[in-house]
Amino acid sequence: MADSMRSGMRGGRGRRAKSDINVVPYIDVMLVLLVIFMVTAPLVTPAVVNLPTVGGASQQQQTPPVIVNVRADGTMSVRYKSDGGAAQEMPMTMQDLTAFLQDRTPTHPDEPVVIAGDKSVQYDKVMAVMSELKTQGVKRVGLLVKNQ
Repeated sequence: MADSMRSGMRGGRGRRAKSDINVVPYIDVMLVLLVIFMVTAPLVTPAVVNLPTVGGASQQQQTPPVIVNVRADGTMSVRYKSDGGAAQEMPMTMQDLTAFLQDRTPTHPDEPVVIAGDKSVQYDKVMAVMSELKTQGVKRVGLLVKNQ
């Protein structure tokens, strides 16, 4: 009887070899590599780039801008530096602004003009001033904002 039990265990169905791949060790290796890269990434120093220098270039003189103030009640004033260097401010209407630009643009073609609109001014008034500046050939127009 004991002999038949032994033969049943040997000759019968035994353990088969597994045919599928065990991926758990591969996942463990990948996680270890991930941790290694995460630890070493901040330690890598960036390469220093030596940029070429430009010699002989002249500093471009920055001209002070003409500032057009548009107030909430619709009135405008223009601040600018005259050719003598003195700062001037003049109240203007849209027609006065047109005449001022027609006189100033030919002699100061690259002078920037900045529009400073009041917080409560209607936006169409600011856009009308900007449109007039572009119509008169002003190349550099900007809006003045207040940093918070």
